[in-house]
Amino acid sequence: MVILVVVAHPDDEVLGCGGSVTKWSLAGHDVHVLFMSDGVSSRFPGKDYRTQSGKHIQNRKNDAMRAGQILGTKSTRFLDFPDNRMDSLELLEVVRPIETAISELKPYLIVTHHGGDLNIDHRITNSAVMTACRPLPNYCVRRILAIETPSSTEWQSPESETSFRPNWHEDISTTLETKIAALTTYQEEMRDWPHSRSIDTVRHLAHWRGSAVGCEAAEAFVLLRNIEGAAPDRLA
Repeated sequence: MVILVVVAHPDDEVLGCGGSVTKWSLAGHDVHVLFMSDGVSSRFPGKDYRTQSGKHIQNRKNDAMRAGQILGTKSTRFLDFPDNRMDSLELLEVVRPIETAISELKPYLIVTHHGGDLNIDHRITNSAVMTACRPLPNYCVRRILAIETPSSTEWQSPESETSFRPNWHEDISTTLETKIAALTTYQEEMRDWPHSRSIDTVRHLAHWRGSAVGCEAAEAFVLLRNIEGAAPDRLA
C-alpha cells in the first residue's frame, strides 16, 4: 500500500503520526512525505526573509531527512512555500503540487492536518488536500485521515465547530520510542515541559490516547473519508 503524508512543516509528520508512519513502514507499506512550507522563514522579518532564513531552511530539511530515515519513510519532498504565509497564495497554487504527487505515487491513504487547527498553514494544507482529492470515479485515494498536531490542534478554541474529535486510533505501543527518537532530530523546534510541543507532552498524549482505546500508546486521527472497494481496505 502507498501512503502519502501531506503536512505543512517539517516536524508535523512526527508530532502527528510518527508512530503510525513507523508502524506502517514496518508492515511493508510505502510511506512518502510531502512538506508544504519551509517551516522557518516567518521568523525573519522584512522583505528578504527568504535570504535571511536560507541556512535555517536547509537545516530544517536536513532534520526532516534524518527523521524520515528513523521512521522508515520511502521518500521526502519539499515544496518550500513561505512559512505561516500560505494564506498569501492562491489555493490553486497550493493544490497543484499535491495533485502532481498523487498522480505520481497513487496513494491509497493520505494523512494530513485537521481543518480546525489554529495554524493557518495547517488549515490551508487541509483544504488543499481535500480539493486535490475530489472523489472522482476510480480515484486512487480511498482513505483520508487528519492528525492532531501538538501546539496547534489543541490551541484552537474548544468551542469551535471544527474542534478535533478523533474517531480513528492507531496503536503505537511498539513504535512510540521510534517517534520520540525522530522528534529529537528537530531539537530547535522542541520545547521544555510544560510546553505542548515537548517530548514529555508527546509521550503523555500518546499514553492518554492509548488509554482511551485500551492500549499502551496510540495516535488519534479524524477519519475524513473512507471508501470501501476493490482496493485493500485495511492497514496492517
